[in-house]
Amino acid sequence: MALGLSVEEIVSRARADLRIGAPIALTGASGGALVLAAETVTDRRLAELRALAPDALDLAISHRRAETLRARAYDGALARVALGPLDDARFIRATADPSLDLATPLKGPYRTRREGTAELHALALLLAKQARILPAAVVATWSDPARPAAIAAEAGLTRLSELVVHRAADAAIAMRPVSAARVPTRFAEAGRCHVFRPDDGAEEHYAIEVGTPKRSGPVLARLHSACFTGDVMGSLKCDCGPQLHAAMEQIAAEGAGVLLYMNQEGRGIGLANKMRAYQLQDEGFDTVEANHRLGFEDDERDFRLGAEILKAMGFSGVRLMTNNPAKVAMMEASGVHVAERVPLKVGEGEHNRAYLATKAAKSGHLL
Repeated sequence: MALGLSVEEIVSRARADLRIGAPIALTGASGGALVLAAETVTDRRLAELRALAPDALDLAISHRRAETLRARAYDGALARVALGPLDDARFIRATADPSLDLATPLKGPYRTRREGTAELHALALLLAKQARILPAAVVATWSDPARPAAIAAEAGLTRLSELVVHRAADAAIAMRPVSAARVPTRFAEAGRCHVFRPDDGAEEHYAIEVGTPKRSGPVLARLHSACFTGDVMGSLKCDCGPQLHAAMEQIAAEGAGVLLYMNQEGRGIGLANKMRAYQLQDEGFDTVEANHRLGFEDDERDFRLGAEILKAMGFSGVRLMTNNPAKVAMMEASGVHVAERVPLKVGEGEHNRAYLATKAAKSGHLL
């Protein structure tokens, strides 16, 4: 019997292909497509796509990036920029990447499509976000899905359908324990680190359990998103490092609790895009505006992952250390009762005061 790839393995391979600049094939109810990530596209790949004579060749960008470029997003969540015969890889990268806006200020006007459907374009952007690259993709579409499927089979490209992508999105929420061991820390000697892995093969997440928290009542818990710059480098641009340490100190003081360390860097956009956002902030944009110019939403994290880890560990209720009401709402919606919101107001300074003000004004943080 042949050893076929699982749904999760196929989607994981597609994300990897997009990151390295290889095309992937998508099929859906409206037809089929070959897709290239905008930030890795080359003139050679673009010429190869054009030679295959697709019915349409577009650059799919999110409505957030489209707003920045004054391109009409007829499809709601995204815009399909029609690519002409003279639009090269440099043009595509400049359109997709706002860090190049100052170097290439004269762009557009853009012609965006309003006819047909954008389901395959939406799938391409979803995969790009999951791959932690810019949410922009070159999409060559055919009304006959057999055509791109045949090209993909001949070239050995990764192929996946709309159904497969959405099934994989559900698998990303399923967290399973992988390993655990005692890890004494400077905060508490009675510490234990649990490693969890989603079924889709994406980033692992961690739970630091201090003492022996009772499963019968709400546990003191912190849902902390990884911040390499703040947690590791001691960056002064955010309050993440101080929040991490304050949460561990408070858990240690009570003698029991859980800190979930979620690998959702930069509010879920990844470290590379976070650095792009930092560059935009240096140009005068706030953190929300920077994310929007990159094509992302204010916050791309999925707090359901934390809820699934807590439930896997046997907890059904928490006293949640957070200033973010969205975390409270998602915990409740995911079946984890929030008995109390415990404020965590630390780390404000000269370099992050504007950042914290933006979090309060635009993201609803209770500061």
